[in-house]
Amino acid sequence: MNEDRNNNSGEKTEKDKMLAGELYYPADPELTRDRYRAKKLMWKYNAITELNFSKEELLEERMKIIKQWFGKVESYIFIEPPFYCDYGYNISMAEFVYMNHNCVILDVNTIEIGARTMFGPNCQLLSATHLTDPETRMKGLELGLPIKIGENCWIGGGVIVCPGVTIGDNVTIGAGSVVTQDVPDNVITVGNPSRVIKN
Repeated sequence: MNEDRNNNSGEKTEKDKMLAGELYYPADPELTRDRYRAKKLMWKYNAITELNFSKEELLEERMKIIKQWFGKVESYIFIEPPFYCDYGYNISMAEFVYMNHNCVILDVNTIEIGARTMFGPNCQLLSATHLTDPETRMKGLELGLPIKIGENCWIGGGVIVCPGVTIGDNVTIGAGSVVTQDVPDNVITVGNPSRVIKN
């Protein structure tokens, strides 16, 4: 595979396929470089602590890195380290999103999070997935589906959001839930798999 292949031929790159939700080859050189860049920013971000900076300086330093790292951010967002992701550039967060410690975003496809949405510790947003067919998996192919989370949601500690899920506005998801299907606005949902228990 040509490391510096451009798209003049009209042929999709592996990155194009990844973002289109198609099977792609994650060991592609371009994607490998992108993940390496994200990991360097991730470790730099996670190394910034209250021991190094005042409270005001801490927020500024973190936002500088996030603006280099994420695809789109509005105003201030607050992510407690450690935080982990694959690429960063597929993540969009509106203003005042809060993530507690040890959250993971596998952003092989787009992850959109609305304003004032909060996450407890150890949450996982997993856009990455694999086919159940073992022969396809053995070829090293993967795919990803987008995740969208609305505004003013509360995502409890340890929640897992699976590929392709859309969560509406003003939703509460109970701690430890596994969200496998779309969630409408204005509900409380809990369990594995998560189900609506209250409007």
